[in-house]
Amino acid sequence: MQALVLAGGEGTRLRPLTLSVPKPVMPLVGRPFLTFMLDWLDRHGVEEAILSCGFLSDAVERVLGERYSGIALRYVVEEEPLGTAGPVRLAADMGLVGERLLVLNGDALTDIDLTAELAQHEATGATATLALVAVDDTTSYGVVPTGDDLQVEAFLEKTAAPPTNRINAGAYVLQREVVERIPAGRAVSFELEIFPELIGQGLYGYPAEGYWIDIGTPERYLEATYDLLADRVESTLPPRDETGSLVAEGCITSGARIGPMSVLGHHCSVGDGSTVERSVLHDDVRVGVGCTVTGAVLAQGVQLEDAVVVEEGAIVGAGATVSAGCRVERGARLDPGAVVGGGQPVGPQ
Repeated sequence: MQALVLAGGEGTRLRPLTLSVPKPVMPLVGRPFLTFMLDWLDRHGVEEAILSCGFLSDAVERVLGERYSGIALRYVVEEEPLGTAGPVRLAADMGLVGERLLVLNGDALTDIDLTAELAQHEATGATATLALVAVDDTTSYGVVPTGDDLQVEAFLEKTAAPPTNRINAGAYVLQREVVERIPAGRAVSFELEIFPELIGQGLYGYPAEGYWIDIGTPERYLEATYDLLADRVESTLPPRDETGSLVAEGCITSGARIGPMSVLGHHCSVGDGSTVERSVLHDDVRVGVGCTVTGAVLAQGVQLEDAVVVEEGAIVGAGATVSAGCRVERGARLDPGAVVGGGQPVGPQ
């Protein structure tokens, strides 16, 4: 079984984290994000994954290599953004696509049952099957109603009274004939162009159960972190400590309070009397004495001098330095390499 992962976006909603590292390999609970998706594909028998990359594509290949677990990795580079369907046509034109293909949105953390989706696809004789997940609040999504036979009836953008709470989960099974419908050489959207034309022509929805989240914003990135730490989604993470936190090897935390629900990457140090709770520290972060970090993300190489306070929802970019006594306020964003001094508060941009 083949899969193609749409991993070419710049991750603009996750800035400043994605200004220094491409989103597919951005650390999530101490691991490159895309490894969670590759583990998921491996569990469902996928033997080859085509990674469609754009922004900082060389860095993605350098981190993931040519094979992950039992999956051979191939790379397709979008010189210009090609939307959600264009990369699939590009891969096909390069001779990489067979008669059936899984296509997956590279922003999602999920454990939905791809094996069951494939089984339904075969049983119905579908040309395309879309995984549909139920969400509590549809205001941020379009919905996809289906008939009693599970054939897709429409794609409805945000509406006041939606007929269903099931949305497109970005996990598709496609026959080769669907791939051949995609125009070559330009950006193409599955959702706006290809799938609406397939309604009534073998387009089915698969009512998926399980965990699903789009990690494309800092808020959802933290939510996904907490859910992984709490085992709300299937993963191969190592055991957490008594606070539900995960502290990597080489960290120095004596005299500090770590947790609950925090992640410290490799070779971090947290000074005496400091507190880190519900926060993520990427590799090589230095936190001084008497600091407080709450519900925040500190990217690789960040340095907090003594008595710094980092508030809920703040994101500090890679290599930034915050001088002693400063307060990084709720929701603030510090760019990579920023230097904050003078003890002044840093507010949201």
